[in-house]
Parts: sequence; C-alpha cells; structure tokens
Amino acid sequence: MKNVIKSLSLGVCAAALMSTAALAEIKIGSAGPFTGQLASFGEQLKKGAEQAVADINAAGGVLGEQLVLVIGDDRCDPKEAVNVANKMVAEGVAFVAGHFCSSSSIPASKVYDEEGVVMITPASTNPKLTDDQSDYVFRVCGRDDQQGDVAGAWMAANYAGKNVAVAHDKQGYSKGLADLTKAAFEKAGGKVTLYETINPGESDYTAFVTKLKAENIDVLYYGGYHTEAGLIMRQMKDQGLDIDVVSGDAMNSNEFWSITGDAGEGLRFTFAPDPRHNPLAADLVKTFNDAGYDPEGYTLYSYAAIQIWAAAATKAGSIDSDKVSEALHDGSDYNSVIGALSFDEKGDRTTADYTWYEWSKGNYLEIK
Repeated sequence: MKNVIKSLSLGVCAAALMSTAALAEIKIGSAGPFTGQLASFGEQLKKGAEQAVADINAAGGVLGEQLVLVIGDDRCDPKEAVNVANKMVAEGVAFVAGHFCSSSSIPASKVYDEEGVVMITPASTNPKLTDDQSDYVFRVCGRDDQQGDVAGAWMAANYAGKNVAVAHDKQGYSKGLADLTKAAFEKAGGKVTLYETINPGESDYTAFVTKLKAENIDVLYYGGYHTEAGLIMRQMKDQGLDIDVVSGDAMNSNEFWSITGDAGEGLRFTFAPDPRHNPLAADLVKTFNDAGYDPEGYTLYSYAAIQIWAAAATKAGSIDSDKVSEALHDGSDYNSVIGALSFDEKGDRTTADYTWYEWSKGNYLEIK
C-alpha cells in the first residue's frame, strides 16, 4: 500500500512539474495605436510583433521559455500611453516593443524607466525620447534630426528661389520633424515663406489650403501623419492648387492613397531603405505575403525590436532589464530583419540611413 501511495505521489509531483514547465512563460508587450485614426500603423506593429513571437517560440523561445504577447492600445494619446505603460508593468512584462507616436513614447518611457522595463520603439523618431538618456529606452528606427538633415538639404538644393511653406499638426513627432527640417533647410540657404500649424483629426483643411494659394506657395513640407496629409492634398486638388508636397516617414502607409486617390500622386517622403528588400528578410516577407499581408512601413521594425531584445536576453543569460540593457549597450551588432544594429550610449542606432520615396499610381516607390 505504501508503494502504491508513493507511486501515486511521485506521479502527482511529476505531473505538477510538467504543468509548471508547460506554464513557463515570459510576458512581453506591444504598444501602439491599435484603434483610432492611426490604427493602420498599429496594425503594422501588431502584425510584426505577433509574427516575431510566433517565430521565436517555434525556435524554442527565450532562455527555454515561451513568449506571451500583451497588447496595449494607446491610440497615440499621451495620457492613454501612460495608462498602457502602467498596465504593462502591472502585467509583469519583461519588455515592451513600442510605442508608435513620439508623443506617446516619451511619457510612457518615463514609466518604463522608473520601473526598470526595457522599451524598444520601432517607430518613434523624436530626438527627445533618447536625449533624456534612460538605460532602458532604445529605438530601432532613426531620429528626426537625421531625417530632417536629409530633407532640408535636398529641398534647399532643389527648390532654390521657390516659395516654401512648412506646416505641422503640433504633435510631438510632427512638430519635431517639421522644425528640424526647417532648420536644416535654412542652414543650407533656404528661406521659408510660410510657417503654419493645423489641428489634427479635422476633416476640413480648406482654410489652410486657401492660405497656401494666397501666399503663392510652390512647395509644402508637411510634418505629420498620412491622414491629415491625405486630406490636405485632396482638398488642394479640389481648389486647383498644384504644388509639390514633401513629408516624412509617416507617409509609408497604403491607407494614404485610399484617402487621396490620384491627388496623392507625386508626394515625396523620407524613410529608411525598404526593409522588405533586405535579403535577410526575404523568408519573413514571403511568410507575410503567403498569409495575404504586405509587411509595409514599420511591420519589420516591430519584428526587429522583439528579435533584438530576445537576442540580447539570450546573450545576457537573463531577462533582467539591467543585464539586457548592458548587453544592448555593449556595442555589439545584433542581426535582425532590418539589418545588423548596434546602439550608442543614448539607445539610438549607431547607423541610420534615410532615402527618398514617391507615391505614384497607388504605391510608394523608393527613388534610386
């Protein structure tokens, strides 16, 4: 009888151990605008994060444990971003891939910094995010001062003597990019005829378009998101205003053309070299395409943020944020689907290239 009881006890213990092993998991977060006006970008982040988690788990997970993805919808609202960050901490996440809007990432990063949670943003480009220098904050995208230098110098060389307007929608990303591009343009000898702001989320920008006409503007540099830019260009066409429009990396969403139609033809914008064309990402891009999804914009950046965190945790032999941060800061290159990346003392990429794209016939194409 004792042997039977002992056998049963061993069986129960073995089952409990197996159950514990099966439940071993590491929670990580993906945060961004999964609903609201910029939900198309949230979809990019979510698709990239989900695929990264699936691929890492299929390969054995991180340090032998499976990843579980926690989604946080901040709607690109700064207050909601702080709420999301606090919920992520309460959930016990080891890491957050996010947020998207700089105006969300900056306040959320304060929470992660205070609580010791590593954050790698796929998309927030405002310099202030990393200039504040947290040990736990990184980005796999470039910065607006790098992007602004490229755009400003090009505009000065190509629009000499033209009436140039600069406008933005007052948000953190938008104002930062517009102002840094304006500064680079003026440093290169350009002169801004009109500097304007608009309110985000409106449906009627005809007053702004009328002002562009009244000032005889030849070129508009717009710092902001594709939703407002699309409406402005459509309303420009309605008023018969034919001017060049130049913008930044938030134009890399196919939703832009669904807003503008032919009115979006010719918009030029800066973004990093398209990661979909990186040979290192070929298999992943095929996986997405086979599933009926085009991994445009920041999809692969979201994937890379998780991929790099997982590699750093593996290198550190721990998911402890201090050890992961130390591994990310040690100057090593981390291979990813967007290329090999290393980080400086601020948490910025040590290399970041920008190139030009142009919208034409419903697609944005890299200009060689």
